[in-house]
Amino acid sequence: MPKGKGPQGKRITLKVAKNAVRVLFNGRRRLELSKMGIAIFPKCLLELADVEEIDLSRNMLRKIPNIIEKFQNLMWLDLHSNQIDELPAEIGTLQNLTYLNLCNNKLTTKGLPEELTHLKNLRTLNLGLNCLETIPTTLGALRELIELGLFDNSLTIIPKSVKKLPKLERLNVKRNPLPEFAKEDEPIDTIKRIESLYLVEKKDLCNSCLQTCQGERDELHKLEDMTPGPSDKPSFPSLTTPNSTAIDNQEEWRIK
Repeated sequence: MPKGKGPQGKRITLKVAKNAVRVLFNGRRRLELSKMGIAIFPKCLLELADVEEIDLSRNMLRKIPNIIEKFQNLMWLDLHSNQIDELPAEIGTLQNLTYLNLCNNKLTTKGLPEELTHLKNLRTLNLGLNCLETIPTTLGALRELIELGLFDNSLTIIPKSVKKLPKLERLNVKRNPLPEFAKEDEPIDTIKRIESLYLVEKKDLCNSCLQTCQGERDELHKLEDMTPGPSDKPSFPSLTTPNSTAIDNQEEWRIK
């Protein structure tokens, strides 16, 4: 490996890339290159720049090149579980993008370009499991956002502009050092619970313990032997049921 260069990873040829294109039930074409050991964005993918979806998750990518702007038909981009520490400004040119998954990377706040807010049609943005200490208030410009993942970062505040996004339905901020999620005092358990149960043989018990156990067992047996009391259901012995009267008089009714 040349000095000063990172791992090259697996080389993806145009033939391999073409064979990785799948047509989905909705007619979209997805380029599936997940778990391929890719460390550098393959330039040959420019020959397939008209695809609507790309899955490059679970690779070793550190950078997304500015040639990403060539993929103007892109609606769905999955880059989770790589080693990406920054995004190019050109990501903001993908105006048709509705889904962007950047979970489990090495993104810092500086690695999020301001142009990310140009994705006006974005509905799902996953930034969980990164190294974010703050979230740009400009993300409040993503007015179509429905789902936002910010879990497992180092966030101490969520901007009001983000919290008040008009269409936001799911905001995941779990496992961040946010003040509003500080651990509350453990509730007092008013019910006495058995944490440990030890079983021993009768011969190993002292006389006092044995008498105590036998007494409790006898009380339990008394409860088991108790028969239910008389029913509280009301009784009306003087009333006859309609069927009994009908049996006696049915011949008379037939004659009439």
